[in-house]
Amino acid sequence: MITFLIIVLILVLIAYNFLQHPKFGKKPSGERLALIEKSPQYKNGKFENQSFTPDLTEGATFLGVLLEFFFKKVDRKVPTDLIPSIKTNLNELSIDQDVLVWFGHSSYFIQLEGKRFLIDPVFSGNASPISGTTKSFKGTDIYTVDDLPEIDYLLITHDHYDHLDYDTIIKLKPKTKKVITALGVGSHFEFWGFSKEIIIEKDWFEKIELDQNLTLYTTPSRHFSGRSFKRCNTLWTSFVLEAKGFKMYLGGDSGYDKHFAEIGAKFGPFDIALIDNGQYNEKWKYIHNMPDDVIKAIKDLKAKRVFPVHSSKFALSLHPWDEPLTKVTESNAKSENPIPLITPMIGELVELKNEKQEFKQWWKGIR
Repeated sequence: MITFLIIVLILVLIAYNFLQHPKFGKKPSGERLALIEKSPQYKNGKFENQSFTPDLTEGATFLGVLLEFFFKKVDRKVPTDLIPSIKTNLNELSIDQDVLVWFGHSSYFIQLEGKRFLIDPVFSGNASPISGTTKSFKGTDIYTVDDLPEIDYLLITHDHYDHLDYDTIIKLKPKTKKVITALGVGSHFEFWGFSKEIIIEKDWFEKIELDQNLTLYTTPSRHFSGRSFKRCNTLWTSFVLEAKGFKMYLGGDSGYDKHFAEIGAKFGPFDIALIDNGQYNEKWKYIHNMPDDVIKAIKDLKAKRVFPVHSSKFALSLHPWDEPLTKVTESNAKSENPIPLITPMIGELVELKNEKQEFKQWWKGIR
């Protein structure tokens, strides 16, 4: 019994010490917490979605999900081949080019109206606080922070590890002019040494005038947040980026709900919409779009073209790695009035205002 208690104590101390690592960030407090408590989204000590959103669907349990992940034999195919990519030199891009470069999953770079944006960058090769547990697929990490120019606006949709990567953010510090994120997430950045003056935190449906040519709005998504045991103490968001005669919807993680139609009615139509498509499962369909939900969402948003993201870099669900792109392509083709899909390889240059640009189904044939 004494030996057992000693082992338990050692494990508790190891866990406690591990949780002190700065990668876990810092929960909001002081003036930041006071501002959070005024938010219409903050109720009963935590942020809530517009609609009731259980973590799991009816009948599913966390124990069942864990057993399925670790013990059930499913076709959780991951690529053994290298994921194909193109290494675009971002530092040599003319600032006058309106372009987008995808880094896999939900990380991407935008140049629009002479400004550079970086969204949810993860370049560490890992989507978890525990190294080596959710490694990126071979070939997906061709970019590092050293490959990036100075960033005018770093946009963070929420504080999950596959969107807010500590190692990447620390390296980005000298290259970042402004950080724009949702309420509470700035607490992590300030804890990590970013100046409070460059951090902008907003609630849903707030407006940020970036300059005379660009406006950013924060808009809802249906998800959750948290980097440690405390959940939903920071807000999650999507963004609307608007230039003269051009609009983009920059979706964070989200399950399908009424907010897509609400955003479409208020801000649409959109020239391009980037939407969560991947790492889904029927057991957590309320917090991640299923492929058919993506088609409903882009109709709600009134999008002219759609870029399905949140796939092709990490295995965070049980589906085969290429299923999200395959299924959304099939669902779109079967839908009434199919919408052009933007499906570049990692690093391939997307011309934002070229509606005729075509893309290959690059994931086909990869083992």
